[in-house]
Amino acid sequence: MTTARRVRGDGVDLAVFEQGDRSRPTVLLMHGYPDTHAVWDEVAARLAARYHVVRYDVRGAGASSRPFGRRRYTFAYLMADLRAVLDATSPDRPVHLVGHDWGSIQAWEAVCTMPERFASFTSMSGPCLDHVAHWTRGKLSRPTPRNLRLAAGQGLRSWYIAFFQTPVVPEVMWRAGLTRLFTRALEIGEGVGPRAGHPARTFARDAAAGVGLYRGDMPQRLRRPRDRRTDVPTQVIVATRDLFVSPHLVGGLQDRVPHLSLRTIAAGHWLPRSHPGVVAQWITEHVTAVSGGPLTAPEERAVRRARVRRDRRPFDGSLVVVTGAGSGIGRATALAFAEKGADVVAADLDPATARRTAELIGPRGHAVQVDVADPVAMEDFAKSVLHEHGVPDVVVNNAGIGMAGAFLDHSVEDWRRVLDVNLWGVVHGSRLFGARMAEQGQGGHIVNTASAAAFTPSRTLPAYATSKAAVLMLSECLRAELAGKGIGVSAICPGIVNTNITRTSRFVGQSAEEQGRKQERAARAYARRNFGPEGVAKQIVAAVQKNRALVPVTPEARLSYLTSRISPRVMRLLARLDVG
Repeated sequence: MTTARRVRGDGVDLAVFEQGDRSRPTVLLMHGYPDTHAVWDEVAARLAARYHVVRYDVRGAGASSRPFGRRRYTFAYLMADLRAVLDATSPDRPVHLVGHDWGSIQAWEAVCTMPERFASFTSMSGPCLDHVAHWTRGKLSRPTPRNLRLAAGQGLRSWYIAFFQTPVVPEVMWRAGLTRLFTRALEIGEGVGPRAGHPARTFARDAAAGVGLYRGDMPQRLRRPRDRRTDVPTQVIVATRDLFVSPHLVGGLQDRVPHLSLRTIAAGHWLPRSHPGVVAQWITEHVTAVSGGPLTAPEERAVRRARVRRDRRPFDGSLVVVTGAGSGIGRATALAFAEKGADVVAADLDPATARRTAELIGPRGHAVQVDVADPVAMEDFAKSVLHEHGVPDVVVNNAGIGMAGAFLDHSVEDWRRVLDVNLWGVVHGSRLFGARMAEQGQGGHIVNTASAAAFTPSRTLPAYATSKAAVLMLSECLRAELAGKGIGVSAICPGIVNTNITRTSRFVGQSAEEQGRKQERAARAYARRNFGPEGVAKQIVAAVQKNRALVPVTPEARLSYLTSRISPRVMRLLARLDVG
């Protein structure tokens, strides 16, 4: 239930709305422009079961007063309003402050000037104006191409700020019908359709009055920035698809905010509407961590991953699942991610080798036995990972088997076995974990181990090459589908790598003795090549960090890929060679 009351600010009446038990910690949600408190409806409903949730319409918006003149929208008045709300709703305890857009800009001013009133701060799509000015000056003072590009990028995002300095025209346009265009753009660009309360019925008046926010302190702060710092534990949620705020603005922020956490999400500007579940969850985790409350293992890992430290490793707090992790590329990949700070679930058909990989990792390694070819076993595996560890950040579908020989010597069962492991194992892992990544809404990455055989036809590898070509195409299709959800997909295509797959591959149509000789001959050839699985693991980690679509790993793999693109005919001729 939401209760409403009026609180007297600095010369204005503020409409204040409260939910939840007042004896519990207070979370204050501040809205941006041209919104009202109602932009937080979905988030507030999720938080009210655990917290005393407070919202208010800032001056010029919704049911609050609309003073005239730019001076009435400067930080001095805005901070006086905020103090009045704090005194009325939580006079004796610091509150957990959350701000979006202009609400976040105001909140930055508050945590830097009256930090004693706040237990924590979560910022979304609204940076500190002083920090922006310092950031911009820093880029322009070192005019490298990259710095100029970043500064220009934020400048283009901020075009409307200059327009709002124009007298009268913005107000007239808002009242003349620009609100309908804005509502439509919000629906198309962010997937946020109109609903009761947002946009508000007072939208045109709110937008016209709120222009004063941009004419108050903003020009002065951007021209003459102050040295704003805060010790309040701060969480910044970075929307990577924000059309108005560059993700790069957080650069150097840790120098001014020592207790800083960063979380990124593939989303647009209006996060409280487009991703309310994620926003509420991250606010809860931040508040709980700051308060010293209990966190589940996935929550603790998420908080650790978000925390900014000088010694932070790239995958600190991340959960990585690797199949085929008992040896070769799988084990090397599991160890590589662990070295970068990740918790790793090492899965393999052989439980002893999976346990050994987990032992090499240490306390952050977890061994699981699973047959990737068994859909029921994979369902159970995914459920156990999700229950015990949470949704993984990275899934490496690496398990695979080798098979060589003439097409006419392959039986139906041979084909079924290769496809069940090499293709269906990837399908199962991608489907089961990808669905939960998408549902969670926090992005992630899927890595599928294909092979240079995916683009290198060979008369001696019909089943194996077909399975790996299918993995490559599956990866390309998945990448296109999941990009909109912030989930990257990479296909890794190693060439000749010295692993034990040569000793376990089947050579069909051969006697046991001949098969043993071929396995030994292949093992010696791969050993002479002397490219170890650690080199592939390094490329897998880099592919995740840089979101690469296709990674031919070894020199021969890169040459084969290039040749397949430039001259497929040459590859067809080479395919006729019997390299067995």
